[in-house]
Amino acid sequence: MLETIALTTVSFIGILVVLVFAHEFGHFITAKLARVKVEEFGIGFPPRIISFKRGETTYSLNAIPLGGFTKMLGEEDPTLPGSLASKSIPIRFLVLSAGSLMNILLPVLLFTISFMIPHNMLHEKVQIQEVAPGSPAQIAGIEPGDTILTINDRPVKNRGDVGYLIQLNLGLEVNILLQRGELGKQEVDVKPRWNPPPGQGATGITIIGVDSTIVRESYPFWKAIPSSIVRCREILVLFRNEVAGWFIRGTSPQLAGPIGIAELTGEMAKAGLSPLLAFAALISINLAIINLFPFPGLDGGRLIFVALEWVRRGKRISPKREGLVHLIGFIVLILLIVIVSYYDITRIIKGENLLP
Repeated sequence: MLETIALTTVSFIGILVVLVFAHEFGHFITAKLARVKVEEFGIGFPPRIISFKRGETTYSLNAIPLGGFTKMLGEEDPTLPGSLASKSIPIRFLVLSAGSLMNILLPVLLFTISFMIPHNMLHEKVQIQEVAPGSPAQIAGIEPGDTILTINDRPVKNRGDVGYLIQLNLGLEVNILLQRGELGKQEVDVKPRWNPPPGQGATGITIIGVDSTIVRESYPFWKAIPSSIVRCREILVLFRNEVAGWFIRGTSPQLAGPIGIAELTGEMAKAGLSPLLAFAALISINLAIINLFPFPGLDGGRLIFVALEWVRRGKRISPKREGLVHLIGFIVLILLIVIVSYYDITRIIKGENLLP
């Protein structure tokens, strides 16, 4: 038990520090290049553990490892020389969005390393067990007993691949290559549904794995790099599909706070370094997207004020008013984290899992 808690804690803090450092470094380096005065570059939130000053900037490591900050001079006040607010609109857009850009680029590196590290992969034949009446699968001619070989020319290694590729193509027609006993190979076109009937999946099939084996895999770097770029692009598509599904299906998002994410991190850490890095890449992409939400206190909220200034042809919102809006937004975010963390703790006490 203690070993599990230690592994979870170390893994979670390690991942968080890497992701936060990448995000804040994006703000930091673009601010420096734009000659914006950076007063402090901090990992974690105060109280401080250690700090040192080099040039005009204080570099600090802080006690609460739930984020970080790049404190720039005059983020809302254009009257201060060298302040962020005194720079042009394009410069401010770049500096404010650079953190999320770094969290989009970092997963390319993380996935590349993950693919190159030898890791266990489940290989199995994926067979159709049931086909729901009137479903897209039945209309396409898929039958129980068929084995799925490829989806859109991509080899299917296990049941996870089927779910992944189907969710990636919701609302789009996919080509499925089947092995149908002695009849040989058959190609069918299926259009996965956004909002299937209860108890049915997007295509209306139930699948099982047959002849399962564990295979040790790793990619050479010249294959890992393009594969990681493709994976990052597909995760963005999955995120878009998930958000669209909230409106189409009328479902609500499943939220996890720091405690829930730490729990998942521990599970990935037990599975090995490769799954842990892939999970870190996924969290990094989510962090990038969430930070761009147009909510006060987030980078996206600050970008909205810059956009309003552009729309108003250079007329600014007063620094005090903008600062107050971001302060209120930050307080709301902290309260949201506390509420979600409470439900995470309650779920853990009840013995319920975050993942189904």
